[in-house]
Amino acid sequence: MDPLLRAGLVQLRDGDETLNRLISRRGLDTAAALLLRYIEEIELFNPAYGLVGAKDREEIITRHILDSLAPAGVIVRQLESAGFSFGAEGSPGETRASIADIGSGAGLPGIPLSILLPETAVTLVERMGRRAGFLRNTLAVLELSGIAVEETDMEKAKPGRFDLITFRAFRPLSPQILKGLFRLLAPGGVLAAYKGKRDSIDTEMAAVSDLVLSWEIRETPVPYLNEERHLVLITSR
Repeated sequence: MDPLLRAGLVQLRDGDETLNRLISRRGLDTAAALLLRYIEEIELFNPAYGLVGAKDREEIITRHILDSLAPAGVIVRQLESAGFSFGAEGSPGETRASIADIGSGAGLPGIPLSILLPETAVTLVERMGRRAGFLRNTLAVLELSGIAVEETDMEKAKPGRFDLITFRAFRPLSPQILKGLFRLLAPGGVLAAYKGKRDSIDTEMAAVSDLVLSWEIRETPVPYLNEERHLVLITSR
């Protein structure tokens, strides 16, 4: 087991009550083993596919894996407020929460989230064929259930079916992008945007405020990463 990965998961677990519940029920060692296997797949294919901008395993862990998981507690609390259940066993309730990871690339944040949230239905939306192939291969290696790859452009994806949409390292928000994302949401759905500096978020949101009913900015510190990280929850008018 990678000591940095394990230590990062422990910090996430101990710093957020919801993350404590999610990591504890999955099992710290089980979650770490799955994430490490995923990291190994990224390392294997990254030179050819350009999946992530990371010079070594430490950067993959901090800037990509832990960065993807840091907002998981916020995401679960948002879905619980919409009526979805995340019980002790991690098994689906009567209705699975449907999550889309748009522009998934290497599967970030969708695959790490699926590892902690096995009761959700996660769709990795990726338009590039080689990256979509990497995602399908990785899901087979990890033997994850409740997660699928959709090789398509965001604009061509079937509308109105996701309770929550995540995107990370995606294009800056613009009215056109926001309309495309809102089109994919189910009624009552929400966007969960992984963002960096608070000042940049305020500038982005000011440019699209006419399309937005509300937004909330939550700080999501990442273990061993001394940079600002936030999750922005956005609802449509």
